[in-house]
Amino acid sequence: MVTIDEHVRAIEDEIARTQYNKHTQHHIGKLKAKLARLKDDQEKRAAKGKGGGVSYAVRKSGNATIGLVGFPSTGKSTLLNAITAASSEVAAYDFTTLEVIPGLLEYKGARIQVLDMPGIIRGASKGRGRGREVISVARVCDLVLLMVDVFETNVPVLADELYSAGIRLNSKPADVVIKKRMRGGLTINATVPLKKISEEMISDMVREFGFLSGDVVVRQDITQDDLVDVLAANRVYIPAFVVLNKIDLVGGDYLREVEKRLGGWRVVPISAAKGEGLNRLKEEIYQSLKFIRIYLKPHGKEADLVEPLIVKNGSTVGMVCDSIHRDIRQKFRFANVWGRSATHPGQRVGLEHVLEDEDILTLVSRHG
Repeated sequence: MVTIDEHVRAIEDEIARTQYNKHTQHHIGKLKAKLARLKDDQEKRAAKGKGGGVSYAVRKSGNATIGLVGFPSTGKSTLLNAITAASSEVAAYDFTTLEVIPGLLEYKGARIQVLDMPGIIRGASKGRGRGREVISVARVCDLVLLMVDVFETNVPVLADELYSAGIRLNSKPADVVIKKRMRGGLTINATVPLKKISEEMISDMVREFGFLSGDVVVRQDITQDDLVDVLAANRVYIPAFVVLNKIDLVGGDYLREVEKRLGGWRVVPISAAKGEGLNRLKEEIYQSLKFIRIYLKPHGKEADLVEPLIVKNGSTVGMVCDSIHRDIRQKFRFANVWGRSATHPGQRVGLEHVLEDEDILTLVSRHG
């Protein structure tokens, strides 16, 4: 009897052997859908059968969590120690960090958890070098820093390992909605012209994944891989940029050549050991996390303009209530807002009102 692992390897081999062209693309699309379904089954079985093996459980804290992902010995621990109060062992040999070390970066009122993770290597997504455990931590981060040094700049390997583990960097989910039905077959409704995939291929791939009846609404021109990601429903979408370390060891011409080689990525050059570029790095982290500052004004008193409440861009009054204390939403009566989100000073709003940076907010509860 063929095991799931053997079936997965057989399909991966067939995809690798098959040359992609207009005659084979339909077949490859079906194979990709079948492979995604099998890997989903594979992961569910593995999760059920996990024993006491190595794992990295990190309690999230602060306003956001960022992960340092890189090859061994690129300076992740040195950087963590330089921008937080953590103490991560530093040495000039591979695999110094054998567990996830958290630190806290405080910047512009935000408290940002920084995770120094063990270095990953090629094949990490398939389990090499504890890669699966490391990548599982990266999946829960709000921002990923791909850390390389000026002598080892193979960012595509890092990105590919994360991609293979279902982490999509600097992208958004495809605008596709699938609603299952008990019967009646599949209905494909594309609201835009499809140039990269046909409705027939969409239908076959959805069936291959196990959805036999339902409605599929496609609102953008998608690829096969976009559809596979929607079908798998276990992808995470995380912003990322490249941190280029050890710039103190090379000259300006070499550094410019390295940055040119990394074209297509946002690159922040630093020297963690010398402290160069760290202020710019902190600002890039802050901007990437899209924080906004909300100043709280107790009812009948002056606003606290010294210590803002840090929340994510797009936060509502209700989300602010939840970030302060879970009981506040239950007692909420209304709120008053001053700032860019208000149509007039002191506008009375409800829980669904979306706030903007530097708004002043008064929360009024049912008990005054």
